[in-house]
Amino acid sequence: MPRASSRKGPTNSTASGNSSAVDLFRAASGKAASKELERIDQLFYSYSSNSCGMIDPEGIESLCSDLEVDHTDVRILMLAWKMQAEKQGYFTLDEWRSGLKGLRADTTLKLKKALPDLEKEVRRPPNFANFYSFAFRYCLTEEKQKTVDIESICILLDLILGSVFSPQVDSLTQYLKIQSDYKVINMDQWMGFYRFCNEISFPDLSNYDPDLAWPLILDNFVDWLRSDRA
Repeated sequence: MPRASSRKGPTNSTASGNSSAVDLFRAASGKAASKELERIDQLFYSYSSNSCGMIDPEGIESLCSDLEVDHTDVRILMLAWKMQAEKQGYFTLDEWRSGLKGLRADTTLKLKKALPDLEKEVRRPPNFANFYSFAFRYCLTEEKQKTVDIESICILLDLILGSVFSPQVDSLTQYLKIQSDYKVINMDQWMGFYRFCNEISFPDLSNYDPDLAWPLILDNFVDWLRSDRA
């Protein structure tokens, strides 16, 4: 008869020991996550308004002061993007939790140290287009609002694109301020500005083709640039 195998499987005591170790690890991880969330919540309540239950513009001013950044700094807009904040100037508890957990920041100091990495994250091409689109939606402060006024658009363009596409943004904002055909900008036009800065050779405009379905405002902008230089 064939000889029975002498190899032994794990004993009940070994399996039980491994299971206990896994359970302890899970319990410790869960406890740490719970403590982190508790600290994130405490930080939220240190800035939130009792009247609205959210971090309001005054709370954001206090947060900016503690982070030692101006409230107009683009990184505050990036922070709003990370939280996917829906209302300009306000952070809800759920938005705050989502953003700070993603940044692994449960104190003001950790949040301050996380800002450079947040900026790097936003600047990655796939994220930046999303951030650029978010910035426009974040300016839609009224129900059913679909456009943003020219003055705000000029400020936003300079804030978001000015450091990367300075010549284009300078010329575009100059044109927007002097033209009289448009008082407001919609999302399609806003995204067209970004596409223009990314794709069009500047200042020679050699690869700009008006037949490629650019928003009419950009056709007018290019005509203005060319006539100004003629």
